[in-house]
Amino acid sequence: MRAAVLTEYGEPLSIRSLDAPSPTPEGVVVRVEACGICRSDWHAWQGHGEWADDRVPRGQILGHEPAGTVVEVGDRVRRYEVGDRVAVPFNLGDGSCSRCLSGHGNRCADGHALGFESAAPGAFAERVHVPRADYNLLALPDGVDPVDVAALGCRFMTAYHALAHRVSPPPGSWVAVHGCGGVGLSAVAIARAAGHRAIAVDIRAEALALAREVGAAVTLDASERDVVDAIRERTGDGADVSLDALGRAETCRNSVRCVRPGGTHVQVGLTTDAERGEVSLPTDWMTRWEVSFVGSRGMPPTRYDELFGLVERGAVDPGHLVTREVTLEDVSERLAAMTDYTTVGVEVVTEF
Repeated sequence: MRAAVLTEYGEPLSIRSLDAPSPTPEGVVVRVEACGICRSDWHAWQGHGEWADDRVPRGQILGHEPAGTVVEVGDRVRRYEVGDRVAVPFNLGDGSCSRCLSGHGNRCADGHALGFESAAPGAFAERVHVPRADYNLLALPDGVDPVDVAALGCRFMTAYHALAHRVSPPPGSWVAVHGCGGVGLSAVAIARAAGHRAIAVDIRAEALALAREVGAAVTLDASERDVVDAIRERTGDGADVSLDALGRAETCRNSVRCVRPGGTHVQVGLTTDAERGEVSLPTDWMTRWEVSFVGSRGMPPTRYDELFGLVERGAVDPGHLVTREVTLEDVSERLAAMTDYTTVGVEVVTEF
């Protein structure tokens, strides 16, 4: 099979011909029909994460937002068969630990991150193996396009878990979103679908225009105004929930400082080598106003049906965020474009 392999950090991925995976007894092999290109792939490509013992190794096949069709099935798999159309979450649980069994498979200590570690080769490839498929794999609803699911992938499910499970504010809440890349735009769309008033913050006119299209009630150009003052002025007392979808020190601190007393900041974006996993925060101010800081990562596979339900009802349209379909050979160029924030919306590999 053809696959895009990380050989050197920051250098073009190597397009190689490799042996296709075979299924483990509890796993399946999926023919990849679409796979999103995410900023988390960019972090891996850049070699970030060593400060958290989370650096992706050289030789890794990247790609963690796939959708496709099952082509091989292990003999212990009971829920899936050849020909099933499926999506694959990036946070793969073992399906048997207390966290998986209690609905928190995204926290599984023995799980794997698809495309980010050698035990789970990724989906910038013609085939991808999914371990413990009965727990991790997700059947696609009828009529859902694989390209839309690739856009749903890490971005929408991360935003949904953050806003529906980690904080779950009441309808009508002000939700600020700092950074309108894929996960930020997904958060805006999820907020609108839940009846919240979303404030989208970015410095790119194209990203803010797309945020308005998917439901932002307010858009702010951070290069023109003080973000915290602008959000407080618009809301009267600050956002009820604010989400940092970028991971830079500035966006994290702006997100924390723009919430109302008793409000909640949600950290979704991963930091770069400028922050190296740590951002200084106004902790005395947070204590004074009882501001909560919440981390959020991925989404448990067992709750994916909630998000599929939104798509089937037309409450969210992940395909609307797809701005470009590319080939496997294009991935390196598109990752490089993320360095200067010149990508808009979601880009998806559809030719392998």
